[in-house]
Amino acid sequence: TPLLRHGDRPAALTDLVSPAEAAAHARALLAPIEQSPALVDTLRTWLSLHGSWDRTAVALDVHRNTVRQRVARCAALLDADLDDPDVRMELWFALRTP
Repeated sequence: TPLLRHGDRPAALTDLVSPAEAAAHARALLAPIEQSPALVDTLRTWLSLHGSWDRTAVALDVHRNTVRQRVARCAALLDADLDDPDVRMELWFALRTP
């Protein structure tokens, strides 16, 4: 068994791709919505709250129908099925890439 020292951590998923490649992929993936900070913020918040319309609305101080419209707009612009957990994961990593 390999020795683990205090403070060592196992490799994370983000360690598998170089930061430059991750940033380039994130920019390309999110390009259709990058011109709208409201859409990016809504998508990030919605994903962080596990797709909860109500909690996202409260967090963003908007009506829940506004959240639904923005998320639907993101899905259309990104040509993505936001019900697919793989798509959500990829978007989440892209949104977290500096």
